[in-house]
Amino acid sequence: MAIENLMAMHITDDSSYNTYRKKMLPILEKYGGGFGYDFKIAEVLKSEVSHPINRVFTIYFKDEDAMNRFFSDEEYISVKKAHFEKAVSSVVEIARYKT
Repeated sequence: MAIENLMAMHITDDSSYNTYRKKMLPILEKYGGGFGYDFKIAEVLKSEVSHPINRVFTIYFKDEDAMNRFFSDEEYISVKKAHFEKAVSSVVEIARYKT
């Protein structure tokens, strides 16, 4: 059963985040994953978290096992540490759907 996550985050360094996305995408695709929607948000009218949000997107995987293998992949962890951690100040999973 496919998995899709609706994610929100606050990106503080667009350049580093763009590098992260570019480098992680081939790893994501290796596990049958991808992005469905991707929005830069100018204004949040209502939120259940106290930190700001300026990016909302969906990320999907062919199944839960593929998702877990992606997030534990050593190459992905290295890319995340090098680029994501300095680019993103907060992350929240808004919802997870099985399709």
